[in-house]
Amino acid sequence: MTLKLYDTATRSVRAFVPLNEGRVSIYHCGLTVQASPHLGHIRKEVVFDVLRRWLEAKGNEVTVVANVTDIDDKILAKSAELGTPWFAHAYHFERELHAAYASLGCKPPTYEPRATGHIPEMIELISVLIDRGHAYPAPDDSGDVYFDVKSWPRYGELSGQKVDEMESAADADPRGKRDPRDFALWKGHKPEEPLTASWPSPWGRGRPGWHIECSAMAGKYLGDTFDIHGGGIDLRFPHHENELAQSAAAGHGFARYWLHNAWVTMAGEKMSKSLGNTALVSEVTRAYDPRAVRFFLLSPHYRSTIEFSPADEASRGSLEEAEKAIDRIDNFVGRARGFLGDDWEPTEAVAPQWEAFRAAMDDDLATPAATAALFDAIKAGNQALAASDRAQVGVLSDAVTAMLAVFGLDPEAPEWAGDPRGSADLVPVVDGLVGALLEQRSAARAAKDWAAADTIRDTLTRLGLVITDTPTGASWSLEK
Repeated sequence: MTLKLYDTATRSVRAFVPLNEGRVSIYHCGLTVQASPHLGHIRKEVVFDVLRRWLEAKGNEVTVVANVTDIDDKILAKSAELGTPWFAHAYHFERELHAAYASLGCKPPTYEPRATGHIPEMIELISVLIDRGHAYPAPDDSGDVYFDVKSWPRYGELSGQKVDEMESAADADPRGKRDPRDFALWKGHKPEEPLTASWPSPWGRGRPGWHIECSAMAGKYLGDTFDIHGGGIDLRFPHHENELAQSAAAGHGFARYWLHNAWVTMAGEKMSKSLGNTALVSEVTRAYDPRAVRFFLLSPHYRSTIEFSPADEASRGSLEEAEKAIDRIDNFVGRARGFLGDDWEPTEAVAPQWEAFRAAMDDDLATPAATAALFDAIKAGNQALAASDRAQVGVLSDAVTAMLAVFGLDPEAPEWAGDPRGSADLVPVVDGLVGALLEQRSAARAAKDWAAADTIRDTLTRLGLVITDTPTGASWSLEK
């Protein structure tokens, strides 16, 4: 089946055909590193990580570029409040971003450029826009340069808005604008700002506007035209609308598909640093298994809103259910791999649950249906274990392993090796210890020492294990 994705630009589900067969290029907007990342930020990282993994599972070579915005108004304002150099402030929260997506098992981008490292490319792109009549230096000697929205008839095509119905752009002083909706490409240096936060340009010292940063970096590393651009739905306007306008006006094809994930909300409001209603990734992953947090973020469809509040009982319940789901996954993975042994070699057989998973993922990354296929495979695998059907256990174990690799949830994958809660390394040890107790119970039963057998069973039950007697012996699983 051909992969289909919902393209924000056309507002339709389209068959995805890479620009270059077998190679996929993706740019997604990273954080403005002004404060600690929250679940709203990290959902985008998880969504694009799953997309990348699925494209790779389909045999593609995937290049992912995700920028870091390390200079902007908010960084300057917050660093000034704290009395910290702006670059140190930005670097501190850049490292927090890296820790956050690593804590949830996200692969790092192929490259992660910083805005401040690409000032020459931005100046070059602005110069092209001025030469083409789509940008102009402000006449008030501020050093600002603006994109002329009225000069570009396609403006508004991504968000579906009409220019005459848009509000004024709020990214710079309106005094030097021809039209209040024109947005800043370059911001002239202000006396109250650090001189280090400015660079020389043909229009005087200054720094880039937010939108020009991504256009310049995407073009540098992925070329004038690339496959997928995206981020959170809040970026669709004005950020991505402005990126598209300035890149297309400069003569670039830019993104062929636009992918946007929905918000994580708190009490119905978008989770936002500016609103103060956030759940920090570092705090949530201390309270819950990080793999469960990842599962919580990926199991709803990426275009569906997720409601979460640490103080909300329903939200806590959802994460607790996610932890139970991870326990169920790990229980099967550990038992199946122990049952199959090191000499098991995958066969050509394909489980029907894998076919269902593949169809779901090809249908606009339908992770709810894909999750259902995963647990169908685990249920069938547990039944095969109970029947000691090695061939069937092997086929289903292979399918589950492949699904977990796409979801980024394989407990034995390198990204989880450093987190004992997210690792299956202890599963064989636990399985061996429980197995030894079950052998003692079996010996007690054979000797008709029912009291000793019941004591062992009761002890394991109190520890949260379910003991199932089968014709081939007793097996155990975690209580649900």
